[in-house]
Amino acid sequence: MYEIPIGVSARHIHLAPEHIDILFGQGYELKTLKPLSQPGQFAAEETVAVVGPKGRFDKVRILGPARGNTQLEISRTDAFALGVDAPVRLSGNIDGTPGIRIVGPKGEVTVERGVIVASRHIHLHTDDAARMNVKDKQIVSVKTQGERAVTFANVVCRVSDQFALDMHIDTDEANAAGIRNGEKGTLIP
Repeated sequence: MYEIPIGVSARHIHLAPEHIDILFGQGYELKTLKPLSQPGQFAAEETVAVVGPKGRFDKVRILGPARGNTQLEISRTDAFALGVDAPVRLSGNIDGTPGIRIVGPKGEVTVERGVIVASRHIHLHTDDAARMNVKDKQIVSVKTQGERAVTFANVVCRVSDQFALDMHIDTDEANAAGIRNGEKGTLIP
């Protein structure tokens, strides 16, 4: 039986370098607000507004460092509020996804794709994966404890020697299960 720490991932955005330049000014460097569970990743001080056909969210946190593609990760509830039909996808899999308008202090950009509801997933260091006998892209379940205990099915394992052990769920999933950041679940291979 292996315990997995659970992180609750609120709506956030990853920006491509060219979009950082448009939104914040040429050559702008994101400032670190706080480090995240994954090595080298951080919540930036900076935020942007995202505007959909039906609604808008101000102060959406940027996660750094810059990525190859701009990607907005939201919950299903957020998707309804924005008026977009965001599919459940692994981070980086943005083909065929809706776009969004992003507004920063120096400019704005409309991306044609990149809005997703992130698939629940576990980041595992290669050592953790070996110890738990799971492979990259393997689908597992994770059982939680507490008053609103649930078993999350269809959890994707993401294995790399660059990762630290942490499961990520969105705010809708966390609220339904009564989970807060740092609580633990049990891996069911």
